[in-house]
Amino acid sequence: MASESELSDFLKSVERRAFKRSIYHVRNEESALDIVQDSMMKLAEHYGHKPVGELPMLFQRILSNCTLDWFRRQKVQNALFSNMSDFESSNEDEDFNLLETLDASSGNDMGESAENIADRAQTLRSIEAEVQQLPTRQREAFLMRYWEEMDVAETAAAMGCSQGSVKTHCSRAVSALSQALRAKGIRL
Repeated sequence: MASESELSDFLKSVERRAFKRSIYHVRNEESALDIVQDSMMKLAEHYGHKPVGELPMLFQRILSNCTLDWFRRQKVQNALFSNMSDFESSNEDEDFNLLETLDASSGNDMGESAENIADRAQTLRSIEAEVQQLPTRQREAFLMRYWEEMDVAETAAAMGCSQGSVKTHCSRAVSALSQALRAKGIRL
């Protein structure tokens, strides 16, 4: 049984990564924030009584389901409303900058040359753009495995698929990213 403070500590520990993951999926800061908040509320309301060790997997599954629900709602909205001006893209999704987030959290580029910093920034922007171009399931598997550092079994449980599917999605994502980055002259 998770105590209130253990549940609160867990939610604090996953909040930032869950937000970043949601940004990659929905490409809208406010929507990503709503998805993360809904996921946290559902975890607290329905599974707060579970042991602390079960919370990470439950949260990942809830987050995935909330993201899918968001996409379903968007699809229904787009089908119901014919006024296309309501759905014009805004520049709000450009406010999120992975490089700024990484720089703020690392703070270790004090002695680095401006050229190295600029090269790294360009590389990160290229990687971010290519990750966003991946098909949804590949992007989800890739982010869980390599961003969230979940193992294959955890990722499979969170995605609701087999471990073999996770391996396939990850392999295809890595292959696609590798080819796209090589085509841009980027070697990691």
